[in-house]
Formats: sequence, structure tokens, C-alpha cells
Amino acid sequence: MIRRTASRRLATGAAALIALVTSTAALAVPQTASASGGADVCAGGDWSLVLPGRTINPARGVDLKTTIPAAQLGTSFLVKGRYIEFRVSSATFAVTNWTLTGAPNAGDLTGGKRVVVFASKTPNLRGATLSSGMSLRLRDGAIVIRRAGTGVAMKIQSEDCAQGGVFQMEPERADGTRTTFTHRLAPAVFYFDNPNFRRLLGTTVPFVEDDGTVLQMPVPVRVNFASDAAPKLVGRDSAQVAERVDQCSNAFGTHCGGVSQWRVASGGRMGQVMGEDAVEVSPGATDCVTDCQAQNQIRGRAVVLGFPSPVPAAVRLTPRLP
Repeated sequence: MIRRTASRRLATGAAALIALVTSTAALAVPQTASASGGADVCAGGDWSLVLPGRTINPARGVDLKTTIPAAQLGTSFLVKGRYIEFRVSSATFAVTNWTLTGAPNAGDLTGGKRVVVFASKTPNLRGATLSSGMSLRLRDGAIVIRRAGTGVAMKIQSEDCAQGGVFQMEPERADGTRTTFTHRLAPAVFYFDNPNFRRLLGTTVPFVEDDGTVLQMPVPVRVNFASDAAPKLVGRDSAQVAERVDQCSNAFGTHCGGVSQWRVASGGRMGQVMGEDAVEVSPGATDCVTDCQAQNQIRGRAVVLGFPSPVPAAVRLTPRLP
């Protein structure tokens, strides 16, 4: 399944953290307590699949597995949850208007407002279209949909949660080549070079695995996205067996301010991480192109570096579009 909020955080001032940190630089690491206050950020998650003419929403606890005939899909359909909504193109699985609804939850990132985060997430299927029936697995706050065409297949998984690892798209091609994905942020959302990470480059912070093993993790560059419309909102693109396409040049590198593009291996993924998971320092997911599930979750205690809000203009990436 999707990488969820499996990590336990090292909270500000925790004595255990101080005992683990072995370098002077790491002692100065800023941290944040859990944004959700330990609450279940997925509480009450409940997906509905809204098709032309009918809505599929099984009773709580029912694990629905079915195939929807191609003729019933229409040109697009809505995936509607308590915390998240997005529309899917039936022919390509392109996603539009990926939205946080602002439903009440201790981990809410929007201040109770509906906020469109991504205008679109578009895979370039190079002229191919998805034409089969669509397989659906739906249970409470988890949904998986799959559809295939000639030489290509797509899968979308999502968890209906206020934050965490909430979404991923996976391409598969018969020729084994990569699929280009283009992510376009909504107008009120922007990419930025997170200064809380940038200023600690060259240092390490501890990551404690579930078995107690302590790893010293190098602090990486971190490109996040945020919005002035919701001061707590923060997220990042999460790629697995994928590489970003450089399109824009700026003071921090080659990342645009409102769009990112990725080449994803067949069986790889483009995920989306929201909230604390987007601003922690933890091991990356292992490379995986088949049945990538629990073994690829990050489990342990991670240092959360957070982000400045409001985000300074100087670290917002430009130009916005290529």
C-alpha cells in the first residue's frame, strides 16, 4: 500500500534525541512536535467513486473488489473522500483538481478550507489510451483503481487522510520504457527550496528504526510545495524509480516554481506526501517495480525539520512555468 504516516517523530527537546545525536551540528537541528498531536489523521476516511449515473460507496468495513465495464466510466469520474477529492480521466488516468477538503481533523493542513493543491497530474501515454474495464478495490479510506490499454496500464492508489503519504500513480508499459509525468500546481500553490533543510546540508540527524538501530541520515536538499492560502499546508512529490526532468534554472538549481516533470520507470511511481512526512529526514523508499507495498514503508522515528510559514519570497522557485 501507500506509504502512510508510519514514522514516529522525535519531538522538540526530547531527551532521547539528545542522547542519540553524536555531532555538534546535529545538536542544533530544529524540530517540531507532531502536527496531528498523535490523532488519527485518517479517522473516518471514506471514499466514494462517483461515476456518470451512479455512485459506489460500500458500507463501512466492506472490502469491495469489482470491475467496472468501460462503457460505464464515461470520459471522467470523481474520486470523492472525506479529506481528499480528485477527478480522473478515464482514457489516461490523468488527475485534475487534486483537493484537500478541509474536513475536521487534528491533522488538517488547510484551516478548514477547501484548497486545490494540484491543477493536474498528467502521464504522457504517447498516444495510447486505456480501454479495458476498470478494476476497483474500495474499503473505507483506501482505494485502488487499475485500467489497461494496448501496451500500457495505469494504477492509482490513494488513502483518504488529512496528511501523510496519501496518493500515488504507477505506469506500466509493455516495452519497458519510462513514462513522463507532468505535475502542475494550482495557482495558489508554489514550490520552494526549504531553508530548514538547505542550511543543514553537510550535517546528519538520527533516524531510529523500529528495532532500535540508529542511523545517521544526511540532510538533503528538500523541495516542498506550500500555499499562502493555508499556512500549515506543506507537501512534496515522492518519486520511486523515477528521475526529475530539469526545465527551469534558478538560484537553487533547476526546479520550476509551479510545475515539475518526471520520467518514471515501468512499475515505478509518482507519489504525493503531505504534512509532517513531507518535512522529515528519513531513508528513501527502496527501488521497487512490482507489488511495492508494506516493505517499502518507512518505519521508525524521524527528525522533522518543518518549514517556515509564510515561506520567504527569496526561496520560492522561479520561473513558475517552463
